[in-house]
Amino acid sequence: MRTIKQQHRAINAPIADLVTYRALPTASVEYLDPFLFLNHHGPQVYRPNNQGLPFGPHPHRGFETVTFILEGDILHKDTGGHESVISAGGIQWMTAGSGLIHAEVSSEEFKRTGGPLEILQLWVNLPARDKMVAPRYIGLQRDEIPAVNLAGGVVVHAVSGEWAGTAGAVQPLADVALAWLELPAGSRAVLPIAAARNIFFYTVRGTLRVNGAETKSRELLEFNHDGNELTLEAHEAAVVLLGHALPFNEPMVSYGPFVMNTEAEIQQAYRDYQAGAFGVWNG
Repeated sequence: MRTIKQQHRAINAPIADLVTYRALPTASVEYLDPFLFLNHHGPQVYRPNNQGLPFGPHPHRGFETVTFILEGDILHKDTGGHESVISAGGIQWMTAGSGLIHAEVSSEEFKRTGGPLEILQLWVNLPARDKMVAPRYIGLQRDEIPAVNLAGGVVVHAVSGEWAGTAGAVQPLADVALAWLELPAGSRAVLPIAAARNIFFYTVRGTLRVNGAETKSRELLEFNHDGNELTLEAHEAAVVLLGHALPFNEPMVSYGPFVMNTEAEIQQAYRDYQAGAFGVWNG
């Protein structure tokens, strides 16, 4: 089994009235190549006639956003012409690539009725060869994502990569495996992950023992490269966001909504955005 290098607590970072904990980056961990950023929004309950999510139109270039909707919904719209509302259990995978403008807000129905909301947004880097690919967007509801049933009632929602012989719903540009797991209290799961790959392991809910170490909600685990197996034992019902990938080992420069390989590329991204190359937003 892999040993754990460090355990990182997510920090409280509210956005307006949105409960938010940032798991990556924090003072103790900058990124886990190629996993760059994770915000955990909620859980919270919105009252009826609310304003919804505050993420109005903003630009991105050079990476991908993968959004997991655990409760509530998100209306996605971008300058590539994509628009959809994804509800609880679904995901949104946006490849910003060469650049676009998008908004992530609540549907009119959610703003009218309110209800529980919990969302995870993960940023995944793109390798240098793919940073300027054409943008794309994939929105999938819960029933469009393969559910892999393991022993003891453990369910792996296979977003990308291969999980227990089942291919995930999304075929990403880079070899990045992503899933979210539901583990009943008392369950146990053993997952093979090659030692060379970086692991992204974030406990959303519950408490677990992972490779002999105790972890709890809003905690990110960082692993050494000394084994090829994860053993999860859930003390209580738990939800985990799990990913793994070979590190890109490339230079990275991140500034605001852009992630590139050099400072010059960041400056060019701002010039391109200001010149309208990311498209025109039609609210």
